[in-house]
Amino acid sequence: MKRAIKPEAAAALIPDGSVLLIGGFMGVGSPHRLIDALVARGARGMTVVANDTAMPGHGIGKLVTAGVITRLVTSHIGLNPETQAKMIAGEIDVELVPQGSLVERIRAGGVGLGGILTPTGLGTEVEDDKPVIEVDGKRFLLEKPIKGDFALIAAHQADYVGNLAYSLTAHNFNPIMALAGATVIAEPDAIEPVGVIPPDAVKTPGVLVDHLIERAR
Repeated sequence: MKRAIKPEAAAALIPDGSVLLIGGFMGVGSPHRLIDALVARGARGMTVVANDTAMPGHGIGKLVTAGVITRLVTSHIGLNPETQAKMIAGEIDVELVPQGSLVERIRAGGVGLGGILTPTGLGTEVEDDKPVIEVDGKRFLLEKPIKGDFALIAAHQADYVGNLAYSLTAHNFNPIMALAGATVIAEPDAIEPVGVIPPDAVKTPGVLVDHLIERAR
């Protein structure tokens, strides 16, 4: 059984300067109340690994606006002009990673691989300073694994032991990030008795989840 904690208590567990894997596609699948709590406590110096930074005033965009992030590893920032402006001004160090490569690098970190081999990025600036390996006459970039100090994810449902089920596009990054975070904090929409979530619907087993955020009141 896991004891649910308040967003403020969860935010207090996360030291400044941490590497955060944050789920979400344009905010879908992001832990919004935990993000608000990080902003409220004045978190600083965070490295955030995420698909995108949503939009100003929404999801990870709130962390951008509040100055929480100093380094960002992401697939794109096209929907958030504040992220773009802070990158140009040198306030945020942004590493742009092709989306498939990003999720595979996180998966590699979660399952203990030494990296992934991919042709994506060959002949572009993505290749700069990275090892190129030839396999059966074909060239591949070696992309190193990504791990996080914390994985901050949202879920549709949790049960009392921390098993998680997701909805729609929240499936994309959240289950993979739960593998690669040293500490996993999940923010479910509902917390159910064990057995309510069908076994086939569980995408993150409770053994991976360290903390649940209590339901909104």
